[in-house]
Amino acid sequence: MTTRLFGERVARKEDPRLLTGQGRYLDDLGRDALAVAFVRSPHAHARILDIDVSGALDVEGLVAVYTWEDLPGRVAEPLPLLIPHPALTHGRTAYPLAREVVRHVGEPVVMVVAQDRYLAEDACALIRVDYELLKPVVGIEEAVHSAALVHEDVPGNVGAHLVQEVPSRSGQSAREVIETAPHTLAFRLDIERSACTPLEGRGVHARWDGTDLRVHSSTQTSTSVRMAVAAKLGLPLPNVEVIAPDVGGGFGVKIVHPWPEEILVPWAAMLLNRELKWTEDRREHFISSAHERGQVQFVRVGFDDAGHVLGLEVTILHDHGAYMPYGIIVPIVTSTQLLGPYKIGSYRVEFSSIYTNTVQVTPYRGAGRPQGVFCMERTMDKIAAYLGRDRTEVRAANFIQPSEFPYDQGMIFQDGRPLIYDSGDYPAMLAKLKELIGWDSFVPRKGLGIGIGCYVEGTGVGPYEGGHVQITSDGRVHVSTGLTSQGQGHETVFAQIAATELGVPIERISVVTGDTRRFGYAVGTFASRAAVVSGNAIALACRKVREKALRIAAEALEADPADLEITDGLVHVVGAPGASIPLSTVAVLSNPLRYSFDAETARAGQFAGGASFDRPPVAEGEEPGLEGRDYYSPLRSTFAAGMHAAIVETDPDTAEIRILRYAVVHDCGRLINPMIVEGQIHGGVAQGVGGALYERMVYDSHGQLLNASFMDFLMPYATEIPHIETGHLETPSPLNPLGIKGAGEAGVIPVAAVIASAVEDAEGLPIDRMPISPSELFHLRSGR
Repeated sequence: MTTRLFGERVARKEDPRLLTGQGRYLDDLGRDALAVAFVRSPHAHARILDIDVSGALDVEGLVAVYTWEDLPGRVAEPLPLLIPHPALTHGRTAYPLAREVVRHVGEPVVMVVAQDRYLAEDACALIRVDYELLKPVVGIEEAVHSAALVHEDVPGNVGAHLVQEVPSRSGQSAREVIETAPHTLAFRLDIERSACTPLEGRGVHARWDGTDLRVHSSTQTSTSVRMAVAAKLGLPLPNVEVIAPDVGGGFGVKIVHPWPEEILVPWAAMLLNRELKWTEDRREHFISSAHERGQVQFVRVGFDDAGHVLGLEVTILHDHGAYMPYGIIVPIVTSTQLLGPYKIGSYRVEFSSIYTNTVQVTPYRGAGRPQGVFCMERTMDKIAAYLGRDRTEVRAANFIQPSEFPYDQGMIFQDGRPLIYDSGDYPAMLAKLKELIGWDSFVPRKGLGIGIGCYVEGTGVGPYEGGHVQITSDGRVHVSTGLTSQGQGHETVFAQIAATELGVPIERISVVTGDTRRFGYAVGTFASRAAVVSGNAIALACRKVREKALRIAAEALEADPADLEITDGLVHVVGAPGASIPLSTVAVLSNPLRYSFDAETARAGQFAGGASFDRPPVAEGEEPGLEGRDYYSPLRSTFAAGMHAAIVETDPDTAEIRILRYAVVHDCGRLINPMIVEGQIHGGVAQGVGGALYERMVYDSHGQLLNASFMDFLMPYATEIPHIETGHLETPSPLNPLGIKGAGEAGVIPVAAVIASAVEDAEGLPIDRMPISPSELFHLRSGR
């Protein structure tokens, strides 16, 4: 048995429970709870004239009906704008229930509480809402050019506008450099809307006992939901508990906090003094949660004969939907992560974040990076085509070199801190990828193409996470951290860190996440940050516990702590196997007892002997028990990187696109568990294939979402996902004790760019819009 598990391919601890139906999800809770349902707007833009609930009052089992006018105090106010920014000049968020105007199909207007969901839906169907239709603004083009406004007080529908510019070494602006460059190109790129669509939708369960409020939410950030609920409902924070049970996927949509339902359900539970539950159905998720991706990008680039990018100017129009609860993080990430692994001579990026009468936009796995990588990698391919050079040569000509780290890109990242890459070896990564895919031996022909995409991903953003570690008298280790889990394998990875740090078998380690009763201070699970921030916090907490354990054991063994090691849960003197003490006994000795509950705890009793009478049983500055708590707050983000390549085949008749091979080389610093990293990459690539070839949110001119179901919203089957060949590169991060970087979003980030590159190679046609469908490729072939 080994306890040095960092870097090992350990099977996921959580899988047996989840795969055998023992998981406990939101809808498994509250079997006897009252059910909540909502009347949602059928219109994209309309003024509410009247709400008539009288038809619903005779529904047997109806408990309550609420409109905005019924909401008190802070509950009635707009939901918070979570991440303010100086460039966000016209930030707007929704009311929990619509007040006067609805701004997208699916906006909640009336809340109904009944004995069960069937009755609640029946009551919803009998409520009549009269609307005055207003002109909807749908799509970026209309939002920019139409006189119609989503919000009457937001001129031009522009909620935010930001420019960042990095001049050349000689001080020239990007525009000046491009004007004098040997070669220039200008083009437009389009990326359609998509959405997270996790297997489990959102859901809230609330119970009030007259003093304390307990909320379960299918969320990525239980501690933030707790703070939001306490603030909105006027409760002391210690009187609110928020627990994320097992969560069936998040991918970003569940990072928003609070959702209207996370305020309304607890509020009504308190008002009615009853247990309440709401679970989102699939159509609700499509029309009332969040989308992402939609952008238009205008690119100008200047370069020399070798393909060096001398100047790059990008103007981005970002569709933000009807509201901005999460601020402008997505376009900020696009505009900064666009630079990828490259040294750009000078760079200017400008974006406008535009309101439309569509579902609001918040981060979706990749969070703006797929759009940025699509822009940069399409640019690299166009430069290569213009110069007649190999696409990998042009990329290599622009790489940041290993000797240049840390590398300052001269911009401000999404965390408000400098965009400084901490480590990497991009030339080695490219060489490894080319070998993996067989780039140099590939023979192109009509209908068969090869593509490549490179990216850098900022991971492990702050401000902090914490970890608590306790060793109990049975020798078990209990680890808790505040961020939540949605299938990433946190239980396994955090247990591996603890096992390695403490020298305890992984079977004796339990991990709890997302429960404010166990850990009250946290930020949340997003931005590929769990392993970096919580992982390091847990490691630091383990080191505190280990130091204390060795000190107590040294006293019991009459040895120097420096001479002790912990292996398989046993503290022993190095070189003297017979001189040892179990960690379970050390845990007992750490807690002097007046009462004994079993033979083991009797060892710490008042008359057990061996006590020193010249100091108190618990020494000054010490605490009873063998446990520790610590926090890790990163100086700035770590920067993981990767490169993907694919070979595709396009059908000459149907224009269908088939991925024949797919290869990935990824660098997330030191690997905690290669198998889990590969699983994350594979899942990300599958989502990326969906975004490249299938998934899009299709709105008509009236703001109606035309494909709000899994019958119409296309996703790839397992048969459409190729075998993914994976290689790893490890350049440890110097920024954190474990030397790790994030991996959760990596797989999805470059896929659209890779597929576009490969299809373009196969067809000899420019691919400037994604996703690309067979019908679109067919029309491209015919010049339409």
